[in-house]
Amino acid sequence: MRPSKIKGRAAQIVDRAMDLTVVPGFSTIGYGLRRRMFGWQAPDVAGRSVMVTGANAGLGKATCLELARCGAEVHMVCRSREKGRAALAEISSETGAAPQLHICDLSDLDSVREFATGFLESGAPLDVLINNAGVMPPERTQTAAGFEVTFATNVLGPFLLTELLLPRLEESGSGRVVMMSSGGMYSSGFDLDDPQLQKREYSPTGFYAQSKRAEVMLADEWDSRAGAVGPVFCSMHPGWAVTPGMSAALPGFHRVTGPILRDTAEGADTAVWLAGAGREEAPGGEFYQDREPRPKYRMPQTRESSGDRKRLYELCAGLTGIAPT
Repeated sequence: MRPSKIKGRAAQIVDRAMDLTVVPGFSTIGYGLRRRMFGWQAPDVAGRSVMVTGANAGLGKATCLELARCGAEVHMVCRSREKGRAALAEISSETGAAPQLHICDLSDLDSVREFATGFLESGAPLDVLINNAGVMPPERTQTAAGFEVTFATNVLGPFLLTELLLPRLEESGSGRVVMMSSGGMYSSGFDLDDPQLQKREYSPTGFYAQSKRAEVMLADEWDSRAGAVGPVFCSMHPGWAVTPGMSAALPGFHRVTGPILRDTAEGADTAVWLAGAGREEAPGGEFYQDREPRPKYRMPQTRESSGDRKRLYELCAGLTGIAPT
C-alpha cells in the first residue's frame, strides 16, 4: 500500500476517534488537526451571491468576513441597523469588499415577509442562504404574535425566509441552503405534540436544543422535496465556538472550556466551505462539521422518522401561512 493511502486511512481513523470522543472533535484541537491532516484549501466562493442571517456578530459576522475575503457577494441580514452597519464597516475595512446590509427580525414573521418581498423585487441573484440567526433567551418570552421566542427565531423565521426565497435559489441552478444548527441538538428530539414546549418548565438550553434539532429535520425534509434538480439543503454545527451569545447564555461552560474553544473563524469555516461546494462534494440531506458529514444522532430517543419530518414541515407551513408544496 502506498504511503499516501496509509496516511489517508490514518487520518480518517483519527478524525472518527475525535468525533466519537466529542471533546477533541468539537474543540479547536479537532479543527486544527483536521485542517492539517486533510490539507484544507480556501473555499471557492468567488462570484457566489450568499445571504447570511444574524450577520452582525459571532458566527454570522465571521462567516460574512471570510465569504467577502474569498470573493463572494455577501448579503448581511441583521436585526439591528446600528450593529449591522458597524459589522459591515469592519468587514469592508478588512477585505475591501462591499457587502449589502438588510434589516430583518427573524422572530417577526411580518418582518420576514417584508424583507423577502423586497429582496425578490430587487431582482438580486441568490445562490446560497445560510440560516445562522439564533437566540437562547434566559427566560420564556413570547413574540407579539404569541410565539415562543426561541421557536419563532430559530425555526419559524428561517422556515418562512427559506420558503419565500426558494424561487430565487432555484433560479441559481446551483442553489444551496445551510441551516446553522448546534452540537446541542444531539441531546434532543423534537416534540411534535408540544412544538413550543408550552407544557414544560422553561430551560434555555433545552428549548434551544429542540429548535436546533428542528433545523436539521427541516433541512432533511426540504432536501427530500427538492430532489436531484432543486437547491441542495443541508445542516451543520460549528463545534464549540466562542461567541458573545454563547458566553452570555452559558458562562459556566465558557469558563471551564475556554482554553479549547474555537474562535468564530474556525466555527464558521464549514459554512463558508458549504457555500462554495458543489452537489457531489457536499451532498444535501447531511449534517456537517469540519467539512465532513457527521452522525445526526447520538441517543436513540432523539431519532425521528420521515413522517415526523413531514409533520414538522406541515406544522411550520401552517403557522407561517405557507402553502405546503
